[in-house]
Amino acid sequence: MKIASALAAAATLAVLVPSAASAQGWQSMNQRKTNIERRIDMGVRNGALTRGEASRLRTRFANLQRLEWRYSRNGLTWTERRDLDRRYNALSDSIRIQRHDRQRRWR
Repeated sequence: MKIASALAAAATLAVLVPSAASAQGWQSMNQRKTNIERRIDMGVRNGALTRGEASRLRTRFANLQRLEWRYSRNGLTWTERRDLDRRYNALSDSIRIQRHDRQRRWR
């Protein structure tokens, strides 16, 4: 009987742990936008981003916000949400790459 209850507890944990971990990684769109702005600003302040890199990233961010506004006028569909999520991920990856590409504002 103890073995059966131990297996049931292990199976329950196996199901609950991944869902709890994925819930922690989720951010609302507003949090995500705030983090993107903060990461660009910090990159400029500490010299990790050149002015040109920051300008291009901010332009992409503004274009993405305009696209989000256009999508949301009639309510977001799942396809539009997935597209926005993919684009925000790509922008976030670009920020990470540009901040760590060893091009410094101060030489």
